[in-house]
Amino acid sequence: MLAKHATTRKNMNLRGLISVSGKPGLFKLVGKNKSGFILESLDEQKTKIIVSMATSKIASLEDITVFTNDADLKLVAIFEHMKDAKSIPDAKSVDKDVLHKFFGEVAPQYDTERVYLSDIKKIINWFNIIKELPLFTEDAPEPLSDDSLVTSANEVSKKPDTQAHNEKQKPIKAAAKSATRLSQKSK
Repeated sequence: MLAKHATTRKNMNLRGLISVSGKPGLFKLVGKNKSGFILESLDEQKTKIIVSMATSKIASLEDITVFTNDADLKLVAIFEHMKDAKSIPDAKSVDKDVLHKFFGEVAPQYDTERVYLSDIKKIINWFNIIKELPLFTEDAPEPLSDDSLVTSANEVSKKPDTQAHNEKQKPIKAAAKSATRLSQKSK
């Protein structure tokens, strides 16, 4: 019965969800430009940022795994177990022993030496951010190649812009020096 339940369950669609080191929360991949990726926060403000691959570390939630004693466990499997859990503890106010016990239930045999309390808190916070999104009911798309992040960013950024194609490029004028700046130098 358990095996049948596991095969009929829908997977979550975590494609395009990004974590950026040093930035709180999660982001959705919106597009790509010359300097990096364009990301939109998943909070109410929907702020957009540009993240350079040279200066920031980004990780797709689809590719994140957690260390276990046997083999690595995909984050989507942990989220599926968390979805079935009776209650999710608050990562900010609950004791560390409660968090470790809860994580042991949703990620069986996780490696207690290599998975830190901060990792557990981060995963719980991520789950709380995306649990209301429609991603929990979508089927996961087919896995992409190694260039999955770049390919999906290129597909998002290739929207046709008919107005831009119809207009010719206007020359850009150099900024004029301000009069106050010139007068200050001459004194």
